[in-house]
Amino acid sequence: MKIAIYSRKSKFTIKGDSIENQIEMCKTYIKNHIKDPTEFLIYNDDGFSGKNLNRPKFKQMLNDAKNKKFSVIICYRLDRVSRNICDFSSLINTLQYLNINFISIKEQFDTTTPMGRAMMYIASIFAQLERETIAERISDNMLELAKAGRWLGGQTPLGFNSTAICYLDNEMHEKKMYSLSPIKEELEIVKLVYKNYIEYHSLSKVTKYLIQNSIKTKTGKLLWNKQAVRDILTNPVYVRANKNVMIFLKKQGINIIGEPDNKHGILTYNKKRGTKKFRKTNEWIAAIAKHEGIIDGKKWLEVQEFILKNKHKAPRIGKTSYALLTGLLNCKHCGSPMKIIHGPLDKNGKKLFYYKCSKKDYKGENKCFNPNIRTDEIEMSVINELRKIPLDKETIVNTFINFNNYNKNIEIRNIKHTISNKQAQVKNLIKYLSVSSELSNDILSEIKILKTDIKKLKCNLEQMYKRTDLEYKNIDNIKKLLGEILVDNFFNIEEKKLILRSIIDYITWDGETGTVDIHLVVD
Repeated sequence: MKIAIYSRKSKFTIKGDSIENQIEMCKTYIKNHIKDPTEFLIYNDDGFSGKNLNRPKFKQMLNDAKNKKFSVIICYRLDRVSRNICDFSSLINTLQYLNINFISIKEQFDTTTPMGRAMMYIASIFAQLERETIAERISDNMLELAKAGRWLGGQTPLGFNSTAICYLDNEMHEKKMYSLSPIKEELEIVKLVYKNYIEYHSLSKVTKYLIQNSIKTKTGKLLWNKQAVRDILTNPVYVRANKNVMIFLKKQGINIIGEPDNKHGILTYNKKRGTKKFRKTNEWIAAIAKHEGIIDGKKWLEVQEFILKNKHKAPRIGKTSYALLTGLLNCKHCGSPMKIIHGPLDKNGKKLFYYKCSKKDYKGENKCFNPNIRTDEIEMSVINELRKIPLDKETIVNTFINFNNYNKNIEIRNIKHTISNKQAQVKNLIKYLSVSSELSNDILSEIKILKTDIKKLKCNLEQMYKRTDLEYKNIDNIKKLLGEILVDNFFNIEEKKLILRSIIDYITWDGETGTVDIHLVVD
C-alpha cells in the first residue's frame, strides 16, 4: 500500500508543529495502525498558509492522486490541509470520487466511516472559525494602531522609510511599532512633482519632465508613469493637515481621526480588501500621523481640485469614443501603442485629435521621431486600405464567429463548473447535517453563503447569454454589411470598434513615408 503524507507549516507556526515533527508523527501512526505500508510519498509545503489550497506540493499531491499513485492521504492535523470549509468539502468530494481515504491523526478522523466524515466536516468548521477569529483580532489591533497614526507596514511612500520604535506594554512585554521617517533627497522629488503640476496642470507633462531629467522612482527606476505621479499628488501623507483638508477628505466619505495642526501629515488605512480590490470610501480611515507633512494644505487642496477637474478630460488608450483605432494602432518605428492627444480647434471651432507614439509622448521627441497623424486622416487611410484587401468576406466572418465562440464557451463552462461544485458542497453539507445536529447554525450559515454565491453566478451566466445574443446580432451585421461597415453614420462608434477588433490584429503607422500596414486576424 502506498501512502501519501502531507505536512504544512506557515511562517508563524510554533516550533512544535515543524514539518519534521508532523512527518514523524504520521509515520508512527502508520506503523501502529496500518498493515504493510509499502511506500511513503511525502509532500511538504513549508511557509504556506492554510487559508486556501493554492500550494505547490498540495497541488502536486492532488495530481498524483488523480494518477492513482497512492490510496491513502494522512496528515498530522486537519488544519494542515485546509482551514476553509468550502475548500475542505471540495477536497473530500474529490478524494471520495478517486477512492482515496483520508486520515487526520490529531482528530482521529477516518473517511472510511460515515460518522468519521461527518465529524471531520464539523472540525473543519471549527478550524475556519479559529482562523477568522484570529484574523479579526489582528485586524482590530491594526486598526487601533492606525487610529493612532502609526505606519502599519508595506511599501513606504516616496520620501519616507519605516523606523521601528520599541516600547513596553502594560504587562512589561517589549513591543514594536513603526513610524515614517523622512528621506530628504526623496522629499525634494515630491516637492518638484507638486511644483510642476501646479505649473502645468498636466500629469503627462510632469511624467515627461521626470523621465527626461532622469529622476529616479522609489525603487530606483528611471521610468515613470502617470499613475505613479497621480498617487504622489493625491496622497495626504505629504500634506500639512489643516481643517479644510479634513473637510475635503470627509466629503469623500472617509472616516476622519485626530485633530489637524498645520504640521503633521495624514495616513490612510483600510483602503483595500486583500491586495487589489478597493473598499468603499466609507470604510477608509484617515488619521493624523506622527510624521510632519511638507506640502501646505491650501496648495494640496488646489492640486486635488485640478486633478478632479481633469479626471474625465483625457481620452485613454483603447477607451476613447473619439477614434476608431485606439488599441489597434502602433508606431512603425518603435512598436509602441499610438495614443490620442488633443490638438487645436479647426477653422470651424471643432476640436481636432491626433494619434501620437506613446514612447515619444512620455520619453521625449528624441526617443521616437514618428510624426503625429490626425485621427480622421489615418482612419480614412485604413478604410481605403481595407477596401483594397482581396480577402473573402466569409473567411473574416467565420474567424470572428470562431474566436468569439471559443472564448465564450470557455467562460460559460467555467461558471457552470463552479455552480456545479458549489451545489455539490450544499448537498454534502445538508447530508452531513442529517448525521449530527451539532453546530447546525454554522453549517446552515455556510449553506446560506454557498446559495448566495450560486445565485450570483447564475446571474452572471444569464448576463453572459444576453451579451452573446447581442454579439450574434453584430455577427449578422458583419455578414450582411461587411463592405459598408465603415461608412459614416451607418454604425455608431462602439459598433465600428467591435467589428474592427474582430477582423484586425494590429495596424502600424509610418509617418515618414505616410504608409499604413494592416495586419488581419486571419493573416
